[in-house]
Amino acid sequence: MRRSTKSSLRPVPDREPQFFFEREAIGTHWYIESTRPISGLTQAKVDARIDEFDVTYSRFRSDSLVSAARKTPGRYQFPPDAADLFALYDTLDRLTDGAVNPLVGEGLEALGYDAEYRLTQDRTRAPHAAPSWQQSVHRDGTVITTTPQTGLIDVGAAGKGYLVEIVSALLRAEGHDDTIVDAGGDIVATGAPKVIGLENPFDSHQAVGTIEIQNAAVCASGINRRSWGVGLHHVVDARTGVPTSGVVATWAVAERGLVADGLATALFFADPVILEGAFDFTWVRVFADGTLTYSSGLRGQIFERDDS
Repeated sequence: MRRSTKSSLRPVPDREPQFFFEREAIGTHWYIESTRPISGLTQAKVDARIDEFDVTYSRFRSDSLVSAARKTPGRYQFPPDAADLFALYDTLDRLTDGAVNPLVGEGLEALGYDAEYRLTQDRTRAPHAAPSWQQSVHRDGTVITTTPQTGLIDVGAAGKGYLVEIVSALLRAEGHDDTIVDAGGDIVATGAPKVIGLENPFDSHQAVGTIEIQNAAVCASGINRRSWGVGLHHVVDARTGVPTSGVVATWAVAERGLVADGLATALFFADPVILEGAFDFTWVRVFADGTLTYSSGLRGQIFERDDS
């Protein structure tokens, strides 16, 4: 699941980390902090859980379940965590009129974002709409039945935030109730309030604001961090197979990492008012012309733009 830069934010520390460890996993940098010592056994459990998730959902691994489903269409039993993940995609697919669709994997490959990490567009494959999520896949709970038309499942729009949520819950089960789990900027924080800086998508040395979260998640999506050519990046409209261009960065704050990550992607394609009708969350969007909009209930501070 090598969608490593779907986010553009970092914790703004008001103290030195007391206990933390770092990892490279699923193609991104993980920073995990607690107010209590994190044992080697707990770290090993985190590593094992990340790999378990990756070997199920990573389109970059030939041994993953989604790769097997692409190679040999048929009936596949996914783990229990798939129920919430695919149910969220059902909703986002509906609210975005099909723009957010986990069958966008082959379109991303054609753009160059493939298992070999070529980052070179295949000019022999014209952009095209992804297969319909509702019509090309039959889902019965956690059992997925694929067809030759299904293609390659890619859960990158929500998967990393979901895995951060899962790791945060694992830490809580291990007795850590004040933590930060940050995977490439997709963050779940528990315990005391945490302040998160929002990176300016036009200048990574600047912030456009800060957000305060407590026992919640903040996830972001930005086309600037995974871009490999003019108009080529990882935020693709599944209805066309073409990378989006109007919105350049988004942030979503929600109780769950899964929901925050999925909504950060959906904000590229859907009016926030539509999404607010189905989810309890707050948000920030930055457009290509530099315009920034945000929800009225946002806990944080958006900095005034200086055009001088």
